[in-house]
Amino acid sequence: MILVFGGTTEGRRAVQVLEEAGKPFWYSTRGNGQDVELVHGIRVTGGMNADEMAAFCRKNAISLIVDAAHPFATQLHHHIMTMAQHEHLPVIRYERQYEPHTDGVFWCKDYEDAITQLKAKDIHRLLALTGVQTIGSLRDYWKDNECWLRILDRDHSRDIAVREGFPMDHLVYYEHEDTTSLITRLRPQAILTKESGTTGGFPEKIEAASQTGTPVFVVERPLFPWQHVVDGPHGLRLKIQELLPDFFELHTGLTTGTCATAAAVAAFTKQLTVSVRIPDGEHIEVQIDRIEGNTATVIKHAGDDPDLTDGLEIQATVKLTDFAQKVVIQGGEGVGIVTLPGLGLPIGAPAINEVPQQMIRDNLLPLLPEGMGADVIISVPQGHQVGARTFNPRIGVQGGISIIGTSGIVKPFSLEARISSIRKEMAVGLEVVRGERKGKIYAPEIVINSGAKSEAFLHHRFPELPLQAFVHYGNFIGETIRIASELGVQHLVMGLMIGKAVKLAEGNLDTHSHQVTMNRGFIQQMAEEVGLDVSGLSTLNMARELWTLYTEQEMEQLGQVIIRHCHRHCDGLLPHGTLEIVLISEKGKIIS
Repeated sequence: MILVFGGTTEGRRAVQVLEEAGKPFWYSTRGNGQDVELVHGIRVTGGMNADEMAAFCRKNAISLIVDAAHPFATQLHHHIMTMAQHEHLPVIRYERQYEPHTDGVFWCKDYEDAITQLKAKDIHRLLALTGVQTIGSLRDYWKDNECWLRILDRDHSRDIAVREGFPMDHLVYYEHEDTTSLITRLRPQAILTKESGTTGGFPEKIEAASQTGTPVFVVERPLFPWQHVVDGPHGLRLKIQELLPDFFELHTGLTTGTCATAAAVAAFTKQLTVSVRIPDGEHIEVQIDRIEGNTATVIKHAGDDPDLTDGLEIQATVKLTDFAQKVVIQGGEGVGIVTLPGLGLPIGAPAINEVPQQMIRDNLLPLLPEGMGADVIISVPQGHQVGARTFNPRIGVQGGISIIGTSGIVKPFSLEARISSIRKEMAVGLEVVRGERKGKIYAPEIVINSGAKSEAFLHHRFPELPLQAFVHYGNFIGETIRIASELGVQHLVMGLMIGKAVKLAEGNLDTHSHQVTMNRGFIQQMAEEVGLDVSGLSTLNMARELWTLYTEQEMEQLGQVIIRHCHRHCDGLLPHGTLEIVLISEKGKIIS
């Protein structure tokens, strides 16, 4: 059993990760203030000291702690560390994502140091954005100076201010105006804030101060010697898989792009464990197999995804150059070469996609000495043999595998267990949506999509839906719609990128490349239905090329035909509900 200490945005995200397992867990908060949807989780409220935590863990057979509490909840962190050490329990700290320390900001070790620096700088008019719990810590400042304090507009916060004797006419509220407007109205000599990370709005506060030319004093977050630290949902799941392998039925893995990035970082730093930043901003810890000279090797682990690249050695060789802050990425042994258009890479270039290239640059550039650049060669010693068994030769990638990945993480998308996982995810999503809407049925209830890219576009289309309402079908379109029918989904939206759409339009309910390939003749048939010029289709290599082959208006016409064919094969799978199919372009344009 897992125990999560939450009450924060990170706590809410930890819940979303754990709910995917479909197994019970505990979620602990000090009070009832946070509204969080729990299906398999069990809520427990009330503060606990180290002894009470230990008793709770023994009673409920807790084997892992996730500390997702506020970074400034120092007493709670101490209790957790003390208890975990005594009970021999592993702790995962779900940390926030933080911006690097920058110049132009006055960094303070604690509130006492902040008061000392404010007085030294002769600051007598201050706007404090540190929250109601810091009134006592700032007493030695506000009792002798003019200080406004921003708090939540709720009675509990006002009661604390009254109890501490803070002047009520100097309270301002988060909900009433944004930070820039507040600074402009009050005209403080400086603002004081906490290093609260991206989810705490820290970058927005710094930007507001910059726009108004207001000095910023920042209280640094307290640091603790955590053994396991993550700063995002993918890292949390990977770490839970490592510490409690049986908690999730299916394990996620790393893309070849993440492996290549980790190898490049290790080749330069000579470290056998490295942290790499993936596209969503979180950091993933990667183990390095070996380092030999300027070359590092990572073993690709795809989790429970039946990936032919699982177990391959992904290598990176890094050499410094005199080209300041420039990283040149090349393909070595076992990395395929692009021979046909349509992949978004120049013909003759190594098959290292844009996202992995950007990951390598983003992770390596900050490490390079000032005025230096680097040449990076990515190699896969067995890539030539494995690449020949993939779909690569059909799409014009010759001589090896591709270095790919848009999210940095591999989520399993096949096997019988994946179907079970889809069912669990959709059941959770449906329960959350109907719970929020108190039993009423609104459209849509569930949005199914192939992966992270299409989901991001659909989030913008349906911003009112909770995250649990978005379910990845991977390639199992038919099975996913059947599951929706069995669960009683009344209105289902399915997002399709063009590659899967043309396969589905022909009647292929499993769109994996191992099962079916693009049928150029069928695409030509659909284009002819609306009178489009089909002469350019004879050399069509990838379905995504259609977006450049035809005008926007022509693609609108073709898209309608594709969607109509998809409905012909899918509507019968949801006989008691409504299915809406939308086609999504590479840039997020939606045809419905």
